[in-house]
Amino acid sequence: MPQGLPGSVLFCCTFNAVRSPMAEAILKYLHGSQIFVDSVGVRAEEIDGFAIAVMDEIGIDLTKHRAKTFDDLEDESFDLIISLSPEAQHKAVDMTRTMACDVEFWNTLDPTIVEGSREERLEAYRQVRDGLMKRIRDRFPAQGAPSI
Repeated sequence: MPQGLPGSVLFCCTFNAVRSPMAEAILKYLHGSQIFVDSVGVRAEEIDGFAIAVMDEIGIDLTKHRAKTFDDLEDESFDLIISLSPEAQHKAVDMTRTMACDVEFWNTLDPTIVEGSREERLEAYRQVRDGLMKRIRDRFPAQGAPSI
């Protein structure tokens, strides 16, 4: 495993339907099985169709993602939890009060709030995807990672 990478990462957001599934899929794509990666939401909703579409544009399939909540976690032992929404940050901090786990807050726009044409809405999702890609590449550098 490359120096400085955590063994396990949990991404969390509000619904586990857009931001955290994107982040989970990107980190898995870049690092394969080097890091155990999962994602949850404070509440769970079906995966968002626009999230599926913009991830498909870069060759990552989200269609098999099944949303889950913090309560659905079989194992709460993560080296790092990255929350992508304020609500998820509160839940992550609360969950980690009694565990040795780092928590990072990456406040990330919820693209579902963007209104407009289909293309305008897709562009908001692309911006979230690309922002997560950059942040993940910076935070978890990979030797020979796929270039998207």
